[in-house]
Amino acid sequence: MLSISRGKAHRFCDGMNRRSFLRIGGLGLGGLTLPQLLQGQAQASNGSVSGDAGRKSVIMIFLAGGVSHQDFVDLKPNAASGIRGEFLPIETNVPGIEICELCPNMAKMMDKFAIIRSIVDSDGAHAATQCWSGYRRADAMRLDRPALGSFIAKELGQRHPGVPPFMGLTKTCGHKPWCDVGFSGKLGRAYAPAKPDGEDIELMTLKDVTLDRFNNRRELLTAFDGFRREADNLVLSGADSIYQQAFDVLTSSKLLNALDVNQEPAEVRERYGRGSDKNVDDGPPVWNDQILMCRRLIEAGVRVVTLGFGRWDYHNNNFGQMRARLPLLDQGISALVSDLHERGLADDTTVLICSEFGRTPKINGNAGRDHWPPASCAVMAGGGMTTGQVIGSTTADAGHPDKRPVKYQEIMATLYHNLGLDPKGFVRDDNQLPIKLLSENLSPLHELV
Repeated sequence: MLSISRGKAHRFCDGMNRRSFLRIGGLGLGGLTLPQLLQGQAQASNGSVSGDAGRKSVIMIFLAGGVSHQDFVDLKPNAASGIRGEFLPIETNVPGIEICELCPNMAKMMDKFAIIRSIVDSDGAHAATQCWSGYRRADAMRLDRPALGSFIAKELGQRHPGVPPFMGLTKTCGHKPWCDVGFSGKLGRAYAPAKPDGEDIELMTLKDVTLDRFNNRRELLTAFDGFRREADNLVLSGADSIYQQAFDVLTSSKLLNALDVNQEPAEVRERYGRGSDKNVDDGPPVWNDQILMCRRLIEAGVRVVTLGFGRWDYHNNNFGQMRARLPLLDQGISALVSDLHERGLADDTTVLICSEFGRTPKINGNAGRDHWPPASCAVMAGGGMTTGQVIGSTTADAGHPDKRPVKYQEIMATLYHNLGLDPKGFVRDDNQLPIKLLSENLSPLHELV
């Protein structure tokens, strides 16, 4: 017979206190437990939606540090030797489009990608903020602006019960603005991204707890809450169903299974490439398993997944470091896009690969390129968009856009459009106050949609 006595600790018979018990299944949400997360998501304005909008999703891959655009998708082979770099351009399967020789997989399927060569309005901050939200980091922090994923979590809610609508996979790294996976701002922590990193993912498992013992803890929680209702006249409105969802998530392990790439056939993992789970200096790792996780999470029901992939801040040995890492990016994103098409997910899943800025036209004395906000690039795929094209161009030294300058908020507007939201519209917070999705009155990129 179980006995629960009053007292400040409120410990169960196995020594675990109630707070620790409720943290089983925590997802790194700034202190939110899984039941709190589910309760917040249940308050989303539209809840689980059906029909076409219910299937839409986004995978956003951030190349932390400012990838060298002129050594990736905007090569300038006719520029002076101190500008053009060491790599040669190669033809792709779309006549007239050339990219770096280190990206042969992308080149073979360029008809499934769209390249933006003329991003013009980087704020120069070494952070993921502008790529996740469209807002300059200083403005986002000052105005408490939510990231795209939080807007989607609030407006559309969950696709499937127990699966967070917004997840960030970036592994925690030394430079914190690079491992920022997006923040919920004015919308509140209930719409923050779940971040299964480090010990957080361990909290999603039952570890050495058997299902029988776990179910016993459920009985203890039920008894404890019943005791509190009697003793303290505490009203826990809707809590029973929320706790039931939390238990269902943990015992079914649907989310944990989605993160377990070992369940994939060996040939699929080899197709994506491996890389390493070790951080690159103070930046995220070049870990191709995480790109595969993105696809698995979308299939599990997550709406928006963000991922920081690698460290691309090459002030020295730019070409040596690009040789080491760009082929892994090429392999990973090519496998992802191919996979989405083969699985019938491409029309409903938009992929964005971008960075916070580009690199200097002039190669410095350490064979590196320095920060260059005036011009940067992005690659997009899926989402039912018109791919197999290049949007914009830069000057002969890749220093400045000379045709079709593109703003980050135009890219965000395209993502919102693909997700079924009006990019010129707003989302109401829990107090019914409107928050605009974007500050500028911009339309999606007409070339793509």
